[in-house]
Amino acid sequence: MVDKSIEELLSNISLTLFRKNFFGIYHGSISAKLDYSSFVINTSDAIFDRIDSKTLCKLATINKDYRWKVASIEADIHASIYNHIHEAKYVAFGMPPYTTAYAINNDVIECVDYFGKTLYDKIPVYNPGDFNTWYQRNSLEVTKFLKESPHHIMVIKGIGVYAYDRDIHELVKKVAILENSCRLLSLTSGSQIAGLCVE
Repeated sequence: MVDKSIEELLSNISLTLFRKNFFGIYHGSISAKLDYSSFVINTSDAIFDRIDSKTLCKLATINKDYRWKVASIEADIHASIYNHIHEAKYVAFGMPPYTTAYAINNDVIECVDYFGKTLYDKIPVYNPGDFNTWYQRNSLEVTKFLKESPHHIMVIKGIGVYAYDRDIHELVKKVAILENSCRLLSLTSGSQIAGLCVE
């Protein structure tokens, strides 16, 4: 059974992130650490604008039991982050459209707007290599990258964005600022291309 306050928090945050296109209808994951050995995460069939007790499950970070079968495909990554990054209290994974699209053709996201520049300046884009083997190695690679990242965020080419924080509102803010920065980068690069066509 998931604590009602955690359920309400994750439900409200999921709805916000869904409305901002961080989550697709079935695509993404969100979790909260409960203590040193357990966390709660969405199930694999969760619809992110309707998260409730039926679409959340409590998992142990080390021992896998029957509940892992219904959990999000991203559960291994969340468990690894909680086991190795002690300040992580919340973790989210999604595919925000502007960030994901901008990362496909760029190896670095260099923010040009005030909020992006002051928070991130530059964010490297991680190349996951062979997509066919990604889910066999992703928990190790994502955790290692996030441990070394000063921003608590990871942009993966063609896959999406992982983020963690001690404060869920800070996590949402970081994701929103990055997505807005990438939106502005996309719009300005589009206007530059349009300008070249006119000339």
